[in-house]
Amino acid sequence: MPENMKTIYENKVKSIGSLANTFLEEKMFILFGTEAPQDLKDFCYNIDVVNADGEIQAGHKLYINNEKFEITSIGNLVQRNLTTLGHITLRFDGSTIPELPGTLYLENKEIPAIELGTELKIVNE
Repeated sequence: MPENMKTIYENKVKSIGSLANTFLEEKMFILFGTEAPQDLKDFCYNIDVVNADGEIQAGHKLYINNEKFEITSIGNLVQRNLTTLGHITLRFDGSTIPELPGTLYLENKEIPAIELGTELKIVNE
């Protein structure tokens, strides 16, 4: 990763719900902090709730481990939900208009395997 980039958000997958992979076929997956409601836990990749160091914006990059994805648009609740609940949906369809308030839209690329310890990082390059 370039040295002049600023890391805005950093986290790791702590646990994986039994049905979390269900949405990968639809080019999306769900993150939720450790306080996820029981009925949603199975569908989520669980992360710690951590603060962001700045505002997440279109054009920033999301790294899943070392694989880079451009952020194409951001629902208006993504920043708040991510930093208070650890809960957002990531959709890999390249949308430039955010249809859903809690969804982070990324370029249309294949999603890499997400496992325990997978690093998630949002950076401004």
